[in-house]
Amino acid sequence: MSNLMSYLFETNAVRFCPDNQPFWYTSGKIGPYFINTHFLYGSEKDAVSLLDFINSLLAGSDKKDIPKEVYLKVLDQYENNSIYKTVIDEMKSYIEKNINLTEVDFISGGERRDWFFSIMIAHLLDKPHITIFKDLSTVVSDPNFDTIYDDNNLKDKKVLHIADLVTEASSYLRAWIPAVENLGASICWSTVVVDRMQGGSDKLKGKGVIPYSMIQIDPSLFNTALEMGIINEGQKNMLNEFFENPDETMRNFLLKHPEFLENALKADEKTAKRAKLCIDSNLYNL
Repeated sequence: MSNLMSYLFETNAVRFCPDNQPFWYTSGKIGPYFINTHFLYGSEKDAVSLLDFINSLLAGSDKKDIPKEVYLKVLDQYENNSIYKTVIDEMKSYIEKNINLTEVDFISGGERRDWFFSIMIAHLLDKPHITIFKDLSTVVSDPNFDTIYDDNNLKDKKVLHIADLVTEASSYLRAWIPAVENLGASICWSTVVVDRMQGGSDKLKGKGVIPYSMIQIDPSLFNTALEMGIINEGQKNMLNEFFENPDETMRNFLLKHPEFLENALKADEKTAKRAKLCIDSNLYNL
């Protein structure tokens, strides 16, 4: 996993906050790292470009045309971007080593970031692909995305879901698992690039899904970042404390640094909105 680990940092797919400057999350909470796994598509610029392309398709295209359009984009990137190719090849090898592919009937991926990985993996493993949309609708394609299958004929089929990351598995529980079950099939395995180690894998197990992850956000990753000179000891200590008890760690930080909240309320609109949400919802029991 050495290439994948270095690419996480090279592409800023994982970013650690400077000392005493945790990131604001959409939830209104704060934390010492930020994960954009889709940056492994090659770079932040390339990843944003593909997301914009997918958004334009979702806004104006027939859903049945979307898998092929995205496939052509990711195939071109795979053939021309060494980072993305290496990541996909490592993921393919990881799956082949851990899962008996003779048991896998379909690969699935959910709107939108899963498609960065699931579509190429389906093609390379020569498995048909279930493209899942947030409204639980699906399109089932052959491995070259030339043919659309009847998606009402998947009774008892076994599915491997590919995702960029798992946090609390909320997308799986809300959309991906039900969408596949609506087809008569079952997600039996999940492979993600990054597991944030926030309980998602246990929730998947509870649903009968065997979870696999290539990278875990845990103290071993923080040690690697320290060895690579990406973070210092102070940052590593906060990361370790956050890993053990995220809410208590950030609550203590806010109590020690009241100016952090005050400054956030005066910052840009997005930051101020998240800080206000934190205060109004009393997320840290301050």
